[in-house]
Amino acid sequence: MKKLIFTLTASILLSGAISILLASAIFTSCNTGAEKVDNAKSKAVEADENFNKVNEEYLTDIENFKKETAAKIDANNLMIADFKAKTASAKKEAKAYYEEQIAVLEQKNIEMKAKLDAYEENGKDNWEIFKAEFSRDMNDLGEAFKNFTIKNE
Repeated sequence: MKKLIFTLTASILLSGAISILLASAIFTSCNTGAEKVDNAKSKAVEADENFNKVNEEYLTDIENFKKETAAKIDANNLMIADFKAKTASAKKEAKAYYEEQIAVLEQKNIEMKAKLDAYEENGKDNWEIFKAEFSRDMNDLGEAFKNFTIKNE
């Protein structure tokens, strides 16, 4: 009998404690309309700040990439001028071949510059795609410059 009374008392106390905990959780988690508005405003301001930061990073990335790439294109132009100077002393047959190959490199370099200059900002995803493709093309052009040699004939 004592055991039954103890069990009943324990269950009553336990259910009372659970009820109190649930009631306090409900009352403390309820926000007033003003608090909800304040929370929404603060989240909107935070989201706006995050958007501005990400957008600024995106624009800075574009600017830095364009500067770095313009430097590579300028370096390619210097190599083209050097190639042209070296072909001046080549034999007639070789000179024609070299001039043709230099013209191809020069045209590709001009196209890359035009492609970079024509790029307009239209979203980070599009920028990442453009940047990856453009970088690959610039690397290919760099390899073509590396592989081009003028033999003293």
